[in-house]
Amino acid sequence: MEKVAGWYPAWHVALLYWTWLFLFTFCFTGAEITCRSCRSQVHPQQQPQRGLLMHLRTDRGENEQTRFFGEKGGERGREAGTEDAGLRATLAPAPAGTFSGWETRRVMKEKVTREHRPRAAADPAEDRPLRGQSPRPGRPGSVRRRRGRSPRGSAGPGPGGAAGREPGDGGAARFGLEELRLGSTTFALAGDSAHNQAMVHWSGHNSSVILILTKLYDYNLGSITESSLWRSTDYGTTYEKLNDKVGLKTILSYLYVCPTNKRKIMLLTDPEVESSLLISSDEGATYQKYRLNFYIHSLLFHPKQEDWILAYSQDQKLFSSVEFGRRWLLLHEGVAPNRFYWSMMGNGREPDLVHLEAKTMDGHAQYITCKMQNCSEATRSKPFPGYIDHNSLIVQGDYVFVQLTSGGRPHYYVSYRRNTFAQMKLPKYSLPKDMHVISTDENQVFAAVQEWNQNDTYNLYISDTRGIYFTLALENVKSSQGLEGNVMIDLYEVAGIKGMFLANKKIDSQVKTFITYNKGRDWSLLQAPHTDLRGNPIHCLLPYCSLHLHLKVSDNPYTSGNIASRDTAPSIIVASGNVGTELSDNDISMFVTSDAGNTWRQIFEEEHSVLYLDQGGVLVAMKHTSLPIRHLWLSFDEGRSWSKYSFTSLPLFVDGVLGEPGEETLIMTVFGHFSHRSEWQLVKIDYKSIFDRRCAEEDYRPWQLHSQGEACIMGAKRIYRKRKSEKKCMQGKYAGGMTSEPCVCTEADFDCDYGYERHSNGQCLPAFWYNPSSLSKDCSLGQSYLNSTGYRKVVSNNCTDGVRERYTAKPQQCPGKAPQGLRIITADGKLTAEQGHNVTFLVQLEEGDLQRSLIQVDFGDGIAVSYANLSSTEDGIKHIYQNVGIFRVTMLVENSLGSDSAVLYLHVTCPLEHVHLSLPFVTTKNKEINATAVLWPSQVGTLTYVWWFGNNTEPLITLEGSITFTFSVEGMNTITVQVSAGSTILQDTKTVAVYEKFQSLRLSFSPNLDDYNPDIPEWRRDISKVVKRALVEATGVSSKHVLVAVLPGLPTSAELFILPYQDAAGIKKRTSADLEQISESLIQKLNQNLVHFELKPGVRILVHAAHLTAAPLVDLTPSHSGSAMLMLLSVVFVGLAVFVIYKFKRKIPGLNIYAQMQNEKDQEMVSPVSQRESIPNVPQSELMSHEQLVDEKLEVHPIEQPQATVQNPRKGNATKVVWTEDFQKACGSPRGFKPRPGVEVFPQLLSPRAQKKSLPM
Repeated sequence: MEKVAGWYPAWHVALLYWTWLFLFTFCFTGAEITCRSCRSQVHPQQQPQRGLLMHLRTDRGENEQTRFFGEKGGERGREAGTEDAGLRATLAPAPAGTFSGWETRRVMKEKVTREHRPRAAADPAEDRPLRGQSPRPGRPGSVRRRRGRSPRGSAGPGPGGAAGREPGDGGAARFGLEELRLGSTTFALAGDSAHNQAMVHWSGHNSSVILILTKLYDYNLGSITESSLWRSTDYGTTYEKLNDKVGLKTILSYLYVCPTNKRKIMLLTDPEVESSLLISSDEGATYQKYRLNFYIHSLLFHPKQEDWILAYSQDQKLFSSVEFGRRWLLLHEGVAPNRFYWSMMGNGREPDLVHLEAKTMDGHAQYITCKMQNCSEATRSKPFPGYIDHNSLIVQGDYVFVQLTSGGRPHYYVSYRRNTFAQMKLPKYSLPKDMHVISTDENQVFAAVQEWNQNDTYNLYISDTRGIYFTLALENVKSSQGLEGNVMIDLYEVAGIKGMFLANKKIDSQVKTFITYNKGRDWSLLQAPHTDLRGNPIHCLLPYCSLHLHLKVSDNPYTSGNIASRDTAPSIIVASGNVGTELSDNDISMFVTSDAGNTWRQIFEEEHSVLYLDQGGVLVAMKHTSLPIRHLWLSFDEGRSWSKYSFTSLPLFVDGVLGEPGEETLIMTVFGHFSHRSEWQLVKIDYKSIFDRRCAEEDYRPWQLHSQGEACIMGAKRIYRKRKSEKKCMQGKYAGGMTSEPCVCTEADFDCDYGYERHSNGQCLPAFWYNPSSLSKDCSLGQSYLNSTGYRKVVSNNCTDGVRERYTAKPQQCPGKAPQGLRIITADGKLTAEQGHNVTFLVQLEEGDLQRSLIQVDFGDGIAVSYANLSSTEDGIKHIYQNVGIFRVTMLVENSLGSDSAVLYLHVTCPLEHVHLSLPFVTTKNKEINATAVLWPSQVGTLTYVWWFGNNTEPLITLEGSITFTFSVEGMNTITVQVSAGSTILQDTKTVAVYEKFQSLRLSFSPNLDDYNPDIPEWRRDISKVVKRALVEATGVSSKHVLVAVLPGLPTSAELFILPYQDAAGIKKRTSADLEQISESLIQKLNQNLVHFELKPGVRILVHAAHLTAAPLVDLTPSHSGSAMLMLLSVVFVGLAVFVIYKFKRKIPGLNIYAQMQNEKDQEMVSPVSQRESIPNVPQSELMSHEQLVDEKLEVHPIEQPQATVQNPRKGNATKVVWTEDFQKACGSPRGFKPRPGVEVFPQLLSPRAQKKSLPM
């Protein structure tokens, strides 16, 4: 900076300073570019390539909130921004904390404030250092693993003072002062100035076709209102608008490209207007339109068959097509979002097999496989027994992962090469809360696990080949939470070098960057550069000071992240970070290494996007700024020196950069706009003009990979072919290569085996919880097993000889052992089972040989079985219980050396379907009554009853279904019973009217009413209202004194209650004489046939009194008049007569008690049988008299308000209910009813239909 400024007079320097100050105070807002539906970098399958979406800020002045969904996939090491990635659109991310790994859905949410700024004063200063500018943080990423992508650094001081300095490895970079010109052309998408989104497809691979879909997304409406389709056939020099070929009124929403045939293009229309597909087979030159009968949510192309597609609809249905979307077949309904996969077995078998997670009818999730053209119930396969957790299925290459939570803990299962699922074994006390699969490359699983004592960090674990046994690779790796709850782990896999990772580890409160070259076996800090950008020495001594890097990778191919590497440039890594004691968001610079992380150089002190061109032979750096620019920097020597080039004559607000895919990666397109109101400007830059020749053999040199001087990495010496840094020639097709020579095995090539931990002396010793002498449960006498030495060779390590024999597990004969550690569990881990259903018991034995042991099982229901070997119990021991109850399941395993036993208590239940609370509807004050919960079915299993009285806050909990209680306060009182049966809780509520006196009268009706009686509660309730209204109209009695309840069954009858009425002050309106007078008036009108109603036109129903007036049930007045005594004696004689008649099975009419709430809703027993079944007649003489109810004598104790007394049903007398023989055969005796001497309760409330059909009401 000082050197350049020295060329101007002092006043010119001052003017320039104030000009810069003004610009930074009123800086421009650059266009944000984000991917509409890019797949995660870590997705295992190649996905449909869809045009990559940019978002352009306009100057409308409103705040916009944008959601972009999806993940980016594609081949390993593919550069973001240089090639279309495989895409799957999605509308929702997976819930955080699920076992989602590769399949975690991204949601990037941004709130953008737009400002219109003048385009003046933006030209001359776009590449000057911006000292003091606050750094712009890297865009958060949500992928599990970050791979080679173009980096975007963070703002900070720039290279100004370093111009002309000579760098070396670990030294400063040098910058040329001469401005050079790149060959470029600019094309404006005329008429699309209002469009704020663009999706681009660049075929590449020797194709000159580029497709661009621009859209106007209305953030207020939440939909696309306009779209334009553009096509170029000359690498982006000119474009043709194709709206007339797709339909002038057609609004396009997405652009997809077949990943295996880039000539096949698919356009999706906006579903809010129409649901259609436009298909092209000639790279977008012509299109055919096909209507859809569903709305596409996401697409998944087959990795090898170009015409095979899976489509996921917005209503969770999965469709398949073998004709590139021209015809669709419904595959399955209720499929979980983004949980469907093509079979990706390495041997390529069953290419038409689809793996999916589907929801069952009862809401559970299940793993299903089926053929893409036939997914019927008969052809489906369920590889995992039982249900799985929602959104947990992952299919990745040879591995399938599922999660199952039981006992509040998640358990993870893996299937290797589609074999039987096995539980993944982590260290015993890791107790994982969350797990994410990072990688399954090279026949090994790399996973991040959040353990029980971690909140913002994860531990890295690495598995054996089968993915079952995991050992710790690195502790406390930094993680962060995305805006939508997605987990981001600071781990980056370097492209092009097998086994090389970078990770940010949290140590106390500091975050430091570590590097490994052998898949996590050893980790070390990064050595900081020796000098800064100006050549000043950096005093940074390990381990107190080191280089720390930001490891976030951009999910947007138009913008770069914080770090990048390429398969075609295996030694070059570009990243943003800082030097110091810990990772910081301040003072961020950009660094490069050309020897795979051994030494680093500082290249910029300001935020730049860096892209790889010419297979990594050229690095392109473009400043990431809100100002318009027209320059960029090029380096031909791996970032040691940089030259300044102009790519446009007018400054451009850069929205994004996209490089040409394929082998000839020397063309780059810059997307931007000259002002916030201008059209999209597409600047094509061709770098071929800066090369005068192609590279020859003499332009390359060998380079050996090493780790701080150690050449043997992953058991081999690897030598790469690199272009000499001083040679400025074009590589074109990737000319790099690697030769490998195996090394002699040393202890460094072995990691600790499962159950072993590395101590400070470097030895792997057993963990405190692990018993090395324990044998595998699969080990049988006469067979052999691998006896671990405590070490296992790192997977993919190629070393030979040396200490390999010493550290390799040795085969050993399985000795006989007595059974120990026997456990018996159910297959689903539950201690409950349903009556009549299969229960599967699993046998687990810590030590011993099940195949040579005798297994005896007693199921506790009188049935016992024996097994002579394990072959009969590999899939579990199945049994069906015919009865409900608690059963003691015992198991004995014995051999010639000893025995062991285990016990399991199993609760067998049947589903509880209906609960009915049976109790009187009207009772007298301080009179004991009985309440019984009648269940259907009657035998359910272990039950708990919770009784609530009135407004009491504390319930009464019993194991019996019957209680007794008394009420000491008059009025309406509610009783609720809740019955708990396993996970099912049902309840019923009834209201009891409590009075000192009341009278009841049985009513009958004209016989023709029975012809219209469907015997359902609603009909009885309506007829009760009609009868009550007719009684009030005929007698003039206040409706407050009258309650009518039509009873179940035929012939149709009803109960009339004459009740005392109280005003708000509690003063009684009527005396006992008044009630008698009202009763006499009602009976008189009924006997005179003056009470009637019209059921329907022409159908007149008369209401009759079935009996004379009823005496009060209890007379509590202090004086006893002669008439009262006479009435009491009459009641006694009537009661005796009824008792004698009942004993001789005589049928006579009688009086009974019934009550109804004051809101005119009757309380009745409801039969669950069909409403249309015919109901037999029952003589009213079967119904008990009210004297029998009154004479119940029960032991009582008081409870809180409402003042009722509850009696233990085990004590004293209780009610007896007589049930028909048919009822008992069908349902068993109703639960809670026990015979009590001397009384029969409410047989009239059990409808004749219920008695005959054996169902409770």
